[in-house]
Amino acid sequence: MSTYVLIPGAASDSWYWHLLNAELRARGHDVVAPDLPCDDDSAGLAEYTDAVIDAIGDRTGLVVVAQSFGGFTAPLVCERVPVDLLVLLTAMIPAPGESPGQWWTNTGWEQARHEQDERDGRAPGDDTALFLHDVPPELAADAAERRRDQSATPFLKPWPLQAWPAVPTRFLLCRDDRFFPAEFMRRVVGQRLGIPPDEIDGGHCIALSRPKELADRLEAYQAEPA
Repeated sequence: MSTYVLIPGAASDSWYWHLLNAELRARGHDVVAPDLPCDDDSAGLAEYTDAVIDAIGDRTGLVVVAQSFGGFTAPLVCERVPVDLLVLLTAMIPAPGESPGQWWTNTGWEQARHEQDERDGRAPGDDTALFLHDVPPELAADAAERRRDQSATPFLKPWPLQAWPAVPTRFLLCRDDRFFPAEFMRRVVGQRLGIPPDEIDGGHCIALSRPKELADRLEAYQAEPA
């Protein structure tokens, strides 16, 4: 069985993964879901990476799964410990020398989001409709209350790697994602990783809306690694 290392996005923590965590453990896997120091203004990507490495300890058979902003931390983890597979889940894909703060402009995200908002008819500031539109209402309300403060510190400095780590990588795109629209992410994945993304129904917070389907897909990757 595998050890799944689950890295959350910005302003989030291990609770985001709790349904997927339970699903994977029920199938006999080990799960590591560290809390990152996202509300600490002294912590950057190096400290985020340290938190993940510390949580992994001496575990092996690692499958790293990174959601959203976790895409900037996950490759740094792969440079420091042996990883069998990296799965980017509707995640940011960094380029060498690019800071997370530059990613939005460099990828054309703002225009893509504007077009998606128009298609959805989403009111400005309605974060529930943006992130949690397909999550059951009670669970969505809980998620909104648990949202953490996110420091700007890790968005300021360039991503330190000169190339993508030598680890098999899959990208799982969420077709109903309103924050990282599907058409936008297909382009970014092709440009930055040079691979076609895999696709699954669901929005940006798929670990809350479709944990069983997500666990099925992760196990399928293990049966047929990249």
